[in-house]
Amino acid sequence: MNGFSSEERAAPFTLEYRVFLKNEKGQYISPFHDVPIYAEKDVFHMVVEVPRWSNAKMEIATKDPLNPIKQDVKKGKLRYVANLFPYKGYIWNYGAIPQTWEDPGHSDKHTGCCGDNDPIDVCEIGSKVCTRGEIIKVKVLGILAMIDEGETDWKVIAINVDDPDAANYNNISDVERLKPGYLEATVDWFRRYKVPDGKPENEFAFNAEFKDKDFAVDIIKSTHDYWKALVTKKTDGKGISCMNTTVSESPFKCDPDAAKAIVDALPPPCESACSLPTDVDKWFHHQKN
Repeated sequence: MNGFSSEERAAPFTLEYRVFLKNEKGQYISPFHDVPIYAEKDVFHMVVEVPRWSNAKMEIATKDPLNPIKQDVKKGKLRYVANLFPYKGYIWNYGAIPQTWEDPGHSDKHTGCCGDNDPIDVCEIGSKVCTRGEIIKVKVLGILAMIDEGETDWKVIAINVDDPDAANYNNISDVERLKPGYLEATVDWFRRYKVPDGKPENEFAFNAEFKDKDFAVDIIKSTHDYWKALVTKKTDGKGISCMNTTVSESPFKCDPDAAKAIVDALPPPCESACSLPTDVDKWFHHQKN
């Protein structure tokens, strides 16, 4: 156990739904700013936004105070990814590395495109289906450079250090060897997942080839530097909420009571009685209406 826990507010698959993170003292924190980037040497924390095989497009709300996880909305409607044949929802546990930021004001030297204004994304390839809002420790294996509507959108490939097979995975070549076809499926998924919504296919730098662990770690470290500039107000976040409870050098740091007041103003915690059908059922209902 790493001491982090989560709390749901309002019912899942509604516009009001939020998942807030708490520390080991039960105090509300930001998963974007307050969860350390490193779990230990050469091991990173990952905030799970979307469990594998699910369809609801959940994400850290970068512009909301304390950055809870919420479902993405477009044109007033909750977003779901299609079951893109032959895949079922997201094909990995999907989330982000905290204390990273892809700066939209920085043109990446590798892709020639600016960042997408979000924490760096992670695809976790282990066997466990994780829980939304869970904080796990991951070993980085490689990275894919996706270009999403002209923005750099790095996709880190990683594995949960607690996975039974984690010791066998140390670089992207191990994924190629031990999970044949998985990386090709990853590129295919990212290339086509917006097509059912009428969007064009996504593009990639490096001819859609994955870069190795060392390259990936260098990219992560650079996004951590951009985050430091963001949270210390050396960079204009243009609407991003940098409210945090732990970053001592940040002018946005607040005390736990102020963080609690933010959450207390929202709908009450979701109890089991407010559970709804699975997001798969919800997605099919959404498609029909």
